[in-house]
Amino acid sequence: MTLIPEIDRTKPVKLMDRPGLPEQYHLFDDDSADAIRAALAAMRPLLIRGEPGVGKTQLAAAAASVFGRPLVAKVVDSRTESRDLMWEFDAVLRLADAQIAAAVPEGKVDRCAPSEVETQDSKRARLREELAIGNYVRPGPLWWAFDWESANRQAERTRTPIPRLGPKADPSKGCVVLLDEIDKADTDVPNGLLEALGSGSFTPLGQSDPIEVRGEPPLVVITTNEERILPNAFVRRCLVLELKLPDDDDRLVAHLVARATAHFPKQATNSRDLFVSAAELLVRDRRIAVKANVSPLPGQAEYLDLVRAVFRLAPGDFELQKKRLADVAKFVIRKYEHDGP
Repeated sequence: MTLIPEIDRTKPVKLMDRPGLPEQYHLFDDDSADAIRAALAAMRPLLIRGEPGVGKTQLAAAAASVFGRPLVAKVVDSRTESRDLMWEFDAVLRLADAQIAAAVPEGKVDRCAPSEVETQDSKRARLREELAIGNYVRPGPLWWAFDWESANRQAERTRTPIPRLGPKADPSKGCVVLLDEIDKADTDVPNGLLEALGSGSFTPLGQSDPIEVRGEPPLVVITTNEERILPNAFVRRCLVLELKLPDDDDRLVAHLVARATAHFPKQATNSRDLFVSAAELLVRDRRIAVKANVSPLPGQAEYLDLVRAVFRLAPGDFELQKKRLADVAKFVIRKYEHDGP
């Protein structure tokens, strides 16, 4: 059995670059690192709870980076069905192709050589082959995670883009699957995943042989903002990690400063005062929002956005960056109605 490596909790992990977006880093704490390793050891999905912006999605990307695995992600919404997380059938494209094929007129016999004339029987056979259901079934995230080679063949067959791989990602090491915001979907979606996740197999439409886990089992990370209660049977089959910001103001400031230090390593040496000031602004506005019982609460994501914006508005000018903080904070972290300054 493959040993599960330890996760370094002292150094930030650089995440895969995304075109047009800033560099991202993740700093593991003890709970999140232990939960990731436990989910791998137990071969169970890891359900991550927490308010928006606390780092749930980023944790999956960090796990993929640490273990050198591909990350295959799917953002769940109200229209998502459970089968979409395994495979998707493009019925619209198939219907369009069938209509186009039916509309193409027969070639005139007198313009073709006898060997080139297509009989009605051969035409029907060709159309059956071209319109086979399997030609319109695209691999979903769990298909990639269970059997990368099979998913890759199916992707070529259906001209489906393959997941973007990080510089050190190796599918033979297994995959990390991110099913993001599963609480946005109907309860049928998590219930529909129970069999596939429990048995490690499913059978796509148009196939007789099931897709099964081959090689290293995947790490399945599922996030929820808890906007909808998840079925008990589903939660029981998951390991559960709750991510939340510290309640104590001093601890929250220290937590945010540590995250800023990890995310902005090039500026960290000379910017601690700025990190602290930005954290204190967020803590103040967060407490105001809590007392007013309004949402969304400003959190870690807003804090990092604030620091990033200030760095880019006043690059290299530490004094001007401090002056910019309050002005920028009005737009970045104060997302509720307010009367005061």
